Amino acid sequence: MLLACYQRAVANLQVKNVPESLQRKIRAYAKRRGRTVRDVVLEAVTREMEREEFRARLARGRPVDLGRPAARSLEEVRAER
Repeated sequence: MLLACYQRAVANLQVKNVPESLQRKIRAYAKRRGRTVRDVVLEAVTREMEREEFRARLARGRPVDLGRPAARSLEEVRAER
C-alpha cells in the first residue's frame, strides 16, 4: 500500500560520520532559508553532479579559435557597458 503513494521509485541515502560542526552548519543554513536539511543536501548534491556533467561536456568539445585572445574580447564587452 505504501508503494501506491509514490509516482516513481525513490532511494534512501544515509551519510555516516558527518562531523557535528558540518551538520550544525547545514541545519542553520536550511533554517535560514526555510528549507529542510533534506532539501539543502539534495540541492547541493544535484548541483555538484550537474557541474561534473558540464565539465565532462566541455572536455569533449573542440576548442574555438576566436582569432584573438578571449581576455581582449571580454575587456571590450565590459568597456561597452
